[in-house]
Amino acid sequence: MASHGREKKDKPQRRKKKNKDGLLSTQDNTDDDGGVLHDMDLPDDWTVAASSVASSRFGLDDDDLLLDDIDENNVEEVNRSLEAAAARAAKLTEALSIATTITSEKRATKREGGYRVLFKAITQYATGNEGMEILESRWDIVLEACLHTLQGKGNSTPAEQYAACRVLEASSVVLGEDRDDIVEKLNGPLKKIINATGRVAQVRSAALRCLAMVHFICGTNCLEEGEDATAVLTLCEKVSAESYRGETVSPILRATALDCWSLLSTTFPDAFIAAGDSDDDFNLGQGLQLLPLLAECLDSTDQSLRRSAGECVSMIHECRLNLGMDEEEAANRTERAYRRGSWDGSEWEVLMDEVKQRIAELSVESGHHMSKKDKKEQRATFRDFMSTIVDDESPEEIVNWRGGKVTLNSWQEIIKLNFVRHCLQGGFQIQLMTNETLQAIFGAVFDGSGMPLNQLEKRMYMSKTSEAAKAADKAMTKQRRTRTNVKNHFLTADGEDI
Repeated sequence: MASHGREKKDKPQRRKKKNKDGLLSTQDNTDDDGGVLHDMDLPDDWTVAASSVASSRFGLDDDDLLLDDIDENNVEEVNRSLEAAAARAAKLTEALSIATTITSEKRATKREGGYRVLFKAITQYATGNEGMEILESRWDIVLEACLHTLQGKGNSTPAEQYAACRVLEASSVVLGEDRDDIVEKLNGPLKKIINATGRVAQVRSAALRCLAMVHFICGTNCLEEGEDATAVLTLCEKVSAESYRGETVSPILRATALDCWSLLSTTFPDAFIAAGDSDDDFNLGQGLQLLPLLAECLDSTDQSLRRSAGECVSMIHECRLNLGMDEEEAANRTERAYRRGSWDGSEWEVLMDEVKQRIAELSVESGHHMSKKDKKEQRATFRDFMSTIVDDESPEEIVNWRGGKVTLNSWQEIIKLNFVRHCLQGGFQIQLMTNETLQAIFGAVFDGSGMPLNQLEKRMYMSKTSEAAKAADKAMTKQRRTRTNVKNHFLTADGEDI
């Protein structure tokens, strides 16, 4: 058949383009729930705190509105503190008003920037009962905007969906405990995102973290079966496997699932986690059923997955040792290996020996396949795990701030701290100082005996030109000189240079 004119060419495939954030994106598609998505990959270290979108566009760059130490006997400082509190409340109200415009905003970058402003305002400006009341009065508007984005409406990008999950997660911390109404509203939408295999791994991870935090802070024992924390615990176990719903699970999502499992496990008794043996399937602890999977995760090439698995094993081992212990026995480490909570003689003894050996290897691992920073971090982390799993020693961590501190002596407490710290990021300390729910969870102790320093005393004792800073600089210089002389010791015969 003769052709007239030019031959018809095949339609070229659409090339991937970069958006304003430098992320690759292709044409839109839909997930399992019908929500419109963008096939976009977020970086592994994506966070709601850092973005090319500057919060200064919304006028929220003020860092001088955070809490500061005041002398209650100084009228000027008290007035300045009251003015700062009023300014924080005004900034919070202004930021929450952005939620009303997010759903109608056409530009994705502007919507994402709005969520980041909301996150900063909720974590850093929603302080005390006043901040909670302001957020409570506008909670329905914030919730509507976040759910609108999470459902994929308005061509929302994965970056927006991630930021919306982080806003909901931080809001649950501020709104406080005994809020089953919040749990019931978020259970369904968040589980849909977690189960949607077409979603970006970072978005599913953020949704799972939000779900775990909502149950941890707001949930009670009055929730129906299938909607309670036990159901979320089971969901975390499924997502932490190598495959879920016929798809391979990303290491990022698997590590997040183990972190969420560890957090929710702290709300259950030790017997629920580590009691029983393989012959007793009915009373077998949830943690014991997870041990084979954790042993496999320790052999993974992903560093975050190995760390999450090691933390899980440490907590399960701690729960096992706590079974049948009283306070006097808990302080005596020499008898730990011969009491009811030991692994000796159980079906899990061989597996735990293999886990101990693997954790010991990771605590001294070296090689060129890891950066110097990653090796240092992994060694320090797994040395802490090894102290608990091999030597049966309890961890210890102290969080200090001017006028108070939190002392943590178990992996359950440290897991709670790390999860809340990851949630609040830059607003962690100010929330710990003002949030009554967090103070009750961690047992914060406030020291009212110490008088705060004035500006002159801060310059004298805390500046770089203070006597303490000069003494520390001299000591460090001496250490460097001694270290250098030791390295060059072979050049001298008498060693007088050391």
